[in-house]
Amino acid sequence: MSSFELYFGLGKDHILDYANGYDHILFVLALCAVYLVQDWKKILILVTAFTVGHSVTLALATLDIVTVSSAWVEFLIPVTIFSTAVSNLFRREDQLPGRGVQASYFLALFFGLIHGLGFSNYLKSLLGRQESITMPLFAFNVGLEVGQIIIVGLFLAVSFIAVNLADANRRDWKMIISSAVAGIALMLMKDRIPGL
Repeated sequence: MSSFELYFGLGKDHILDYANGYDHILFVLALCAVYLVQDWKKILILVTAFTVGHSVTLALATLDIVTVSSAWVEFLIPVTIFSTAVSNLFRREDQLPGRGVQASYFLALFFGLIHGLGFSNYLKSLLGRQESITMPLFAFNVGLEVGQIIIVGLFLAVSFIAVNLADANRRDWKMIISSAVAGIALMLMKDRIPGL
């Protein structure tokens, strides 16, 4: 197995590890909650914006250019999940989904910066003292992106069954998913308050 394959697999498996990576999975679900199968291009842009954001801080933190308290990062991750889910609840139906580049793409990019700091401790422990981290970092990020696309694909399949086949109301679907994600994120925030 090549080094690229190794780090690609680690990135993919890290995001798909529902026991340890559930907070990142919840964020991806919050991003997708307002979209349906026919909106797949918009979702792909959102997820890629998130990947670009976390790639930047993942690189900066892994290279020790940026250091942030892991307690604060672990608290801020559910804050981003909660914020995204709650914003879904207040989004008007005529804005589902809007056209062009929306504020949600910039928010996904910004929140990706925070999530990248969360990934960095894991990647640092894997890299140890390797001389060059460029290829492992790239492979890990590609793996994370593929893992996120798998999550999106599974969510869209369930969404298609619920909304398109079972004829669930799109607004109700958005409200149920977003409320559930917001509730879980709120509990995570409570459990991760720094200093408590």
